[in-house]
Amino acid sequence: MRRILMSSTAAIVFLGQLAAPAWADMEAARAFLDAEIGELSSLTREEQEEEMQWFIDAAQPFAGMDIRVVSETITTHEYESQVLAPAFSAITGIQVSHDLIGEGDVVERLQSQMQTGENLYDMYVNDSDLIGTHWRYDQVRNLTDFMEGEGADVTNPNLDIDDFVGISFTTAPDGKIYQLPIQQFANLYWFRYDWFTDPEIMADFEAEYGYELGVPVNWSAYEDIAEFFTGREIDGNAVYGHMDYGRKDPSLGWRFTDAWLSMAGNGDVGLPNGVPVDEWGIRVNDAGQPVGSCVARGGDTNGPASVYAIQKYLDWLSAYAPPEAQGMNFSESGPVPAQGNIAQQIFWYTTFTADMVGEGAQAVLNEDGTPKWRMAPSPHGVYWVDGMKLGYQDAGSVTLMQSTPVDRAQAAWLYGQFIASKTVDVKKSHVGLTFVRESTIQHESFTERSPELGGLVEFYRSPARVQWSPTGTNVPDYPRLAQLWWQHIGDASSGERTAQEAMDALCAEQEAVMARLEAAGVQGEYGPLLNEEQSFEYWVEQAQANGTIAPQPAKENEDEEPLTIGYDELIQSWAAE
Repeated sequence: MRRILMSSTAAIVFLGQLAAPAWADMEAARAFLDAEIGELSSLTREEQEEEMQWFIDAAQPFAGMDIRVVSETITTHEYESQVLAPAFSAITGIQVSHDLIGEGDVVERLQSQMQTGENLYDMYVNDSDLIGTHWRYDQVRNLTDFMEGEGADVTNPNLDIDDFVGISFTTAPDGKIYQLPIQQFANLYWFRYDWFTDPEIMADFEAEYGYELGVPVNWSAYEDIAEFFTGREIDGNAVYGHMDYGRKDPSLGWRFTDAWLSMAGNGDVGLPNGVPVDEWGIRVNDAGQPVGSCVARGGDTNGPASVYAIQKYLDWLSAYAPPEAQGMNFSESGPVPAQGNIAQQIFWYTTFTADMVGEGAQAVLNEDGTPKWRMAPSPHGVYWVDGMKLGYQDAGSVTLMQSTPVDRAQAAWLYGQFIASKTVDVKKSHVGLTFVRESTIQHESFTERSPELGGLVEFYRSPARVQWSPTGTNVPDYPRLAQLWWQHIGDASSGERTAQEAMDALCAEQEAVMARLEAAGVQGEYGPLLNEEQSFEYWVEQAQANGTIAPQPAKENEDEEPLTIGYDELIQSWAAE
């Protein structure tokens, strides 16, 4: 597999030498397929050439056009920008500038285009977390209508929407698709499989805690395991039982909006997001209008489950993580487990997988290059019930703005489909490990490579994956609301406020934003319509009467019976389903 993946650098050089004609022909396509794709495709070579011919023909009216695309800087998008964009230009004659910038900068530029109407970019690769924003503001082309209308002639007949595993994430309550996922990664549980299966360590754990060391199913077991490993010495290194980060920084917001509260058990049952209360604690009415965030309006952002989630985060960071973790942000903390002294991490993004199997990760790799670690489903908190989402999945998605001229949107749509096409998706997924297509996940090359990837392939082939999803449509304005989280939870992380005080302040500010949206009327019939405030007991009774869950009353005992499962047993159970 390493031999196959090395072709990318050569392809960049080769493609850079291709001169795009007025409109291209199959020579450029065949050169690309030979140099870069080979057998790493869910299509046969004949089918690949048929798909490339379709792109050539569909692109002819736009030959010579220059289009601008922007995405955040991750490995998958680097590959698109450096390899696939030049290939597309050579094959179609449409020149693509694919810019790579920070995630926050992508959102800022998208907001600027929404506010000014100036066409800054012809296509955004924008997280599907903004689906509630896009649906309500009506400033993004809904792709369902676009593919049947002004985009019909430039929609690939082999696009196969049903093959995209995250298409529900980008579908609004009106049944329309607003974005097309082109990369996805989840946050999962990460652990040192070699330590968890070491007979001496296993015996020590069982003697101390009275049950078998294994993948924790609930937070009580995770806490026991964190306590057990913290302070031990393994292979001459002081070990910690947990890893996280705590700096008051925008990345701290992602740590919590990316479904941490749902893992604890706040919100309601429902996939991809809780109904009527989602994992942010925002309640909507039957019409889809946000009606509250605080428990006084029927929300759950400051309810017992949410406060429990924040308190556990604070306790574990203080007791079981390296002392320097308190001052780290997301990017600084991400590489730490690869250094070899972390036993487990409850909130680990699979986007780090490529780094965990590459150079610099020798401390967590066997001599044959296979990982000493594994990933598994995240454990859940005491308020969680079956049917709730269990974690977050990032879904960077093609987004076409209404303010982009039709011909530029059509040309950009061709590029968006190209970088998600069945011809290229298997190879792209080997580079970035961010799966979006079922046909790619099931490709035999990933069966071959799965032992190197620590459970990533097994997870994406498992029935468990449906419990991981992005932020949903209850959030009416993601950019405005998301920025509130890191500031308030940062107050709790720094000790300036208690967990309850931080979540009280957060829900109040979320409702203040929603009240302004309601007063402005900018989101039409789906915009906020805040409930009258009632007692907490009133909303608990309403939930019980309606057969829903949120907000839940506080539990007398938040330490449930710890439960673990053997990793190999878990994998076998997936295979049996």
